[in-house]
Amino acid sequence: MSENSASNNCCNSRLEYTGAFLLLRLWLGLRTLFAGLEKFESGGSYSFENYYKNMGRMAQGITSSSWMPLWMTKNFAHSLGYLLIVFGLCVLLGVKSRISLFLTGLLYVGLSFGLMAVQEGEGVAWLGMHVIMIAGALLLVRHDRFAIWGDKNN
Repeated sequence: MSENSASNNCCNSRLEYTGAFLLLRLWLGLRTLFAGLEKFESGGSYSFENYYKNMGRMAQGITSSSWMPLWMTKNFAHSLGYLLIVFGLCVLLGVKSRISLFLTGLLYVGLSFGLMAVQEGEGVAWLGMHVIMIAGALLLVRHDRFAIWGDKNN
């Protein structure tokens, strides 16, 4: 194997990791952003009124089906849509990707916790896939080359 061939393989490998991370970052960012936006929708229209109705119903549903008190579920639910939108934009645009991905992962773990409390196995599995993809993105984050505000250790 020549020196040029070894160097070429190294560059191709880095390019593949960069591409893999970019695909994960774009998918996770868009998914998180749209998950937040859908919280504001009802009957095809988007509004803050819809948001607080939707999140109030979500909090009440979790409280009535689990041991969690309403104050806890309501606080989480009322911040959820805003956090999903902010984290989704940060991941999508590459704003401090390590922190953005980690916080997004924690948010999905929190959502999973709520679904575990109401014994909603299918939703937990679905969110678990998101957490696995975020963990994979965190393993590849050092290959983030297309970030608006990158991490120092890339």
